[in-house]
Amino acid sequence: MLELCSQYDLLEAGCDEAGRGCLAGPVFAAAVILPPDFHHPLLNDSKQMTERSRELLRGVIEREAVAWAVQPLSAERIDEINILNASFEAMSLAATQLNPAPQFLAIDGNRFRTKLDLPYACFVKGDARFANIAAASVLAKTYRDEYMCRIDEEYPCYNWKRNKGYPTSDHRQAIREHGLSPYHRKSFNCGIEQLKLF
Repeated sequence: MLELCSQYDLLEAGCDEAGRGCLAGPVFAAAVILPPDFHHPLLNDSKQMTERSRELLRGVIEREAVAWAVQPLSAERIDEINILNASFEAMSLAATQLNPAPQFLAIDGNRFRTKLDLPYACFVKGDARFANIAAASVLAKTYRDEYMCRIDEEYPCYNWKRNKGYPTSDHRQAIREHGLSPYHRKSFNCGIEQLKLF
């Protein structure tokens, strides 16, 4: 069973991202403040949940959270500042959208940088330890998957509906055959042959 949050003295938001290792599409980050009595038996690290469970939990979180926000950061921005900094920026931007504003951020991962004047702590595998980080992971993952399915209709040759932009063998082969789309992260694809834009 997940602990609600990492500390109870300040109003805490859990933060997580989805899509860091992808070749295409934005990175999505989410920030979530849960009520003190929140509990759901299905809630876990989103990577350990089925798609159906994630979709169910997304509705629960959106209804019951004290506050939540989801923030994408484009492939262009990722190429400009690198994926690590883009993940930090997306989480910071998500946190600024919360109302009420958080007093503390619990970050999934081992490091974080922000311009926000907020205390924070990083937790390795925090999405498997704290409910607020797990809830953020569910929102980030479901919103990103939904986005990738939407742009798959525009560029079906990459099979994003299935691979969600991750570097699967079929995705890499499609890049070799068709070149890069405007949604691809150019800095992630420098080793693949025949790089050309549509």
